[in-house]
Amino acid sequence: MLLNIAGLLTGLLFLVFCADDFVKGASAIARNFGISPLIIGLTVVGLGTSAPEMLVAGMASIQGNTGLATGNAVGSNIANIGLVLGTTALIAPVLIKSSLLKRELPILLAISIMSYLLIIDGDLSRFDGLVLLSALAAFMYWLIRSAKQSKSQQADPLGTEFSKEIPSNLSNSKAFFFFLRGLIGLIVSSKLLVWAAVNIAVVFGVSDLVIGLTIVAIGTSLPELAASITSVLKKESDLAVGNIIGSNAFNLLAVLCLPGLIRPGAVDSQLVFRDFPIMLGFTLLLFAFSYRFNGEAKISRLKGTVLTIFFISYLGKVYLETLGV
Repeated sequence: MLLNIAGLLTGLLFLVFCADDFVKGASAIARNFGISPLIIGLTVVGLGTSAPEMLVAGMASIQGNTGLATGNAVGSNIANIGLVLGTTALIAPVLIKSSLLKRELPILLAISIMSYLLIIDGDLSRFDGLVLLSALAAFMYWLIRSAKQSKSQQADPLGTEFSKEIPSNLSNSKAFFFFLRGLIGLIVSSKLLVWAAVNIAVVFGVSDLVIGLTIVAIGTSLPELAASITSVLKKESDLAVGNIIGSNAFNLLAVLCLPGLIRPGAVDSQLVFRDFPIMLGFTLLLFAFSYRFNGEAKISRLKGTVLTIFFISYLGKVYLETLGV
């Protein structure tokens, strides 16, 4: 048992550090080729922050543990809003100035509803996976087009914040080294993480869905937590919200599609009737909290407290239902 716990913690730790190397290398390579920081931030960085979830979901699906894969995708979205954004807002109120983010939020909500409609029948088929993959391509196209429009009209605050964070002094050789090291590390650490998580689930007699929704989801959300807290401390709050919105959209489109494409089949009924509706509720809260029609949009400390309390309550609900209470 101690070996499994050590494997889980080691896998999570390396997953966080390798994801950072992967994003740093990929974004630096893109910048060296003349791609604008806003496009890099919305696409390369957005996909990169979901790389841990993608690798874990891919490995779990290959091994037949689809509950871990689907639980990780949905659980990470809940953790991103409840834990990451809630904690970040407690540290400092999160101001939302970017018009691009305000256009992206309704799209995230639409993606969430579409994803739920695909699995509401209790099955994640290969066709469902292809629909999600097609939606991912369409979403990426929209992001690139919106970034180009924002650049031609006026500088979006989000683009300025991305420009400060994306490495500009890495040569292609160093950037490729970081990218390759991060990718290899992600593959190895995700394999270790899945192995340990499945073993722990067996020992405690719980489903791999529960492990995916809780321990693994929180662990794979750690890069977003670190990035969001750092962003608000640097007064780059649009970046904090942008990380969450982008990560959640990619988790549904690029992560949830993997079990459908690799190992299509039935979806745990608890995911359909408990976890996905709760994820939709958190997404609606984010949507409501991020708009203010008579002033500056802001996720205040009070709103952060609400998100955090709801997240803790959700974990309590999962725990109690796992015990059969």
